[in-house]
Parts: sequence; C-alpha cells; structure tokens
Amino acid sequence: MQTLAHFGGGGPGPWILFFPVIWALVIGGGIALLRRTVGRGRRSAVAEHSPVAVLGHRFASGEIDEEEYWRRLSVLNEEFGRTKGKP
Repeated sequence: MQTLAHFGGGGPGPWILFFPVIWALVIGGGIALLRRTVGRGRRSAVAEHSPVAVLGHRFASGEIDEEEYWRRLSVLNEEFGRTKGKP
C-alpha cells in the first residue's frame, strides 16, 4: 500500500515540504499580527504628545484662551508646513 508519506520507492517524497511551509506561514502570520498591534500603540502615543495635541489639551483645560490657541496653532502650522485646509 502506498501512502502519502512514502512516495514511490519508499522515500518521503514532496509531502515532506508541506509541514515546514505550514509552520512558516503560521510564524509569519503571528509576526505580522504582532507588528500591526504593537505599531498601533506607538503611533497613538506619538500623536498624543505632538505639539498640536498638547496645545489642544492646554486649551481644553483652560490654561490658554481661544485667541492664544489660534495664534499658537497658526505658528505650529507654519513651522510644520501645513496649511489651514490640510490637517
């Protein structure tokens, strides 16, 4: 009787490559999933401490008034090369 594990003359045959390929796909998928989830945490932490976010927090907490907020925001937009229409 010939099985998939013993191909032709009794050797393992091409099916020997099946399990390493499956393991490579599982490990690669796990790494990709980790990179996506860890990467999201870093981006949100950086966005929280950006100058515009800090300025928004100061305005929301009442440290600066609306006039001061808009004046500083326009300076930040000029410094980082943004225009009013683009965030």
